[in-house]
Amino acid sequence: MRRRCHLSLLVMIVIYSGCGSSDDQLEARNIEAIRLVFSEVWSKGNVDLIDELYATDFVGHFPAGTFRGLEGIRGRVIAHRAAFPDWTEEIEDTIVEQDRVVARFRSRGTNLGKFLDNPPTGNRVEISEVAVFRLKDGKIVEQWVYPDMLSMQNQLMQDGQR
Repeated sequence: MRRRCHLSLLVMIVIYSGCGSSDDQLEARNIEAIRLVFSEVWSKGNVDLIDELYATDFVGHFPAGTFRGLEGIRGRVIAHRAAFPDWTEEIEDTIVEQDRVVARFRSRGTNLGKFLDNPPTGNRVEISEVAVFRLKDGKIVEQWVYPDMLSMQNQLMQDGQR
């Protein structure tokens, strides 16, 4: 009898502890999607993954404007990588809570193409950014991006170039 009590108690602890809960699985899936966005889409320009990672009704809030749909985000990535062909983004911190992921990351690249209607400077930039993502069914449906644009502007204008 005593052994049965221990077994029942153990089962109850596992059930109510949230160990392996669907929330944990959802959060793990969401953080993996965000990791791929940084490491593959933005850092390597792998726009083929956009269909897998972003929802068809995606809305992106970026300093350059609001972009909608898969073609909107694809165009944004292509244009940014044309301006900074060696662009990389490295996650420094993440916070995940159910359908939201917040990432603080460091971005680096050399401005070799037109950026926000400005000619290339040839300058290398390194900035901090924060992005907030909302996901549904493992895909990004909305994104807000907060780059340190003042730091980027200062680095692009160094040495009298512009």
